[in-house]
Amino acid sequence: MFALLDRSRTVAPPGYCRWLVPPAALAVHLSIGQSYALSVFSIPLSRGLGIDHTAAGDWEQSSTIWMFNLAFCCLGLSAAVFGTWVERSGPRRTMVASASCFAGGFLVSALGVHLHSLSLLLLGYGVLGGIGLGLGYIAPVSTLLKWFPDRPGMATGLAIMGFGGGAMLGSPLAMLLMEHFASSTSNGVAATFLALGAIYFAMMLFGAAIVRVPPPNFAPGASVRDLRPAMTAPPDGSTAREAIRTRSFWLVWTVLFCNVTAGIGILGQASPMIQEMFSTSSGAAAGFVGLLSLSNLVGRFLWSSLSDRLGRKRTYAVYLSLGMGLYALLPGAASIGSQWLFVAASCVILSMYGGCFATVPAYLRDLFGTREVGAIHGRLLTAWSLAAIVGPSAMAYVRDHEIARGVAKAEVYSGTIYGLVALLGVGLLANAFVRPRAVARPASDRAVSSVGDVPIVVSARIPWMTLFLWWSAVLVPLAWGVAQVVSKAMVLFA
Repeated sequence: MFALLDRSRTVAPPGYCRWLVPPAALAVHLSIGQSYALSVFSIPLSRGLGIDHTAAGDWEQSSTIWMFNLAFCCLGLSAAVFGTWVERSGPRRTMVASASCFAGGFLVSALGVHLHSLSLLLLGYGVLGGIGLGLGYIAPVSTLLKWFPDRPGMATGLAIMGFGGGAMLGSPLAMLLMEHFASSTSNGVAATFLALGAIYFAMMLFGAAIVRVPPPNFAPGASVRDLRPAMTAPPDGSTAREAIRTRSFWLVWTVLFCNVTAGIGILGQASPMIQEMFSTSSGAAAGFVGLLSLSNLVGRFLWSSLSDRLGRKRTYAVYLSLGMGLYALLPGAASIGSQWLFVAASCVILSMYGGCFATVPAYLRDLFGTREVGAIHGRLLTAWSLAAIVGPSAMAYVRDHEIARGVAKAEVYSGTIYGLVALLGVGLLANAFVRPRAVARPASDRAVSSVGDVPIVVSARIPWMTLFLWWSAVLVPLAWGVAQVVSKAMVLFA
């Protein structure tokens, strides 16, 4: 059984259709993307003893939020620590390990809820589940980069799009399960954790079962000749140890940190922000959050695909420069009472927030090759770990400080938003200094591996039925989640 997990057992045969691989990546990322939907458990977890109200001995929301913070912190740390092992072991073994940790985190947290043990709750989803997040995040991305050397931005966008869509699936699913399992003696959180653990474990195992890696001398055929020089990788890929010793790595780290800190700060405060700036209802605020989630999802695919034409450095220049203008526009939109302008600017901002995540693996591939791109990506995600703490904390702290000073709630976010504009300026400057480490060979030369003189190309014979079934397995749940979000967003439009 363990032999089936070996990398050698996942090598695709000659003529394998590479479009069979993205569903494996989507299955994993749709599962671990559930972490963006953890806020639906905030109130139920604070009513574990009171069931429908907060009782003496119940957890504070400020305590349970550390389940979210720990999960994303461990995501970056585990990706950095285990990145080299991921490259060495292959995607199947990594996906199974990710599924075991992620589902195991739900099980331990369910026990923590049942026993009313906060430490088990945090250790379960926060630490064990966070490790599963890190492993599951980088393995599919690294694999798709190797399958799509001619379209690296599109490939990473396909995978990471699933992470953005995971909340759309996970949030309504969790609400339905809690409603189903609720009773006079339980609010259904523990049982929901058990059910989600089983559902996501099965979904991630599906991805592990169907994933394949390309043969050593794989090339995607004539389309590679259309590859632009700006998007080709250095002829000799760098190891992770070599990459982190370069200035370019830390400049890209800075770019990611600045962009993510700004975006996650807005995302974390989206609901109270629009309510306090425009006095909207909670239902409209929920619609706004759903609309931002949809923008996050779409941006991951569209922006990263566009980067295949613009080049990664230019795309990040757009993210940061356009982002500075749009962030600066938000307080002005609030001051003139234009909710539509505020919503439109926020949606574009969140689309670029998602696009930043989806584009950065291809950026690393351009700079350091595909030799250990998964390990390099893992080390870079420590920027996300730090940003996940700095962004939301800064927004919440400054808001409370401004309110204590007597500033009107409609204006408490202005200072922080202008601070985020300055932070994006730092990222823009860092991006300007990024330089490639080596001049790439022409794409037509790079298409042939040193392993052999004749590349293995994608077969013209496409297995349509298998493609339909595998893609349906991931797109149908995603479509259901999107439909749920759109229905909630209608409240905002109304």
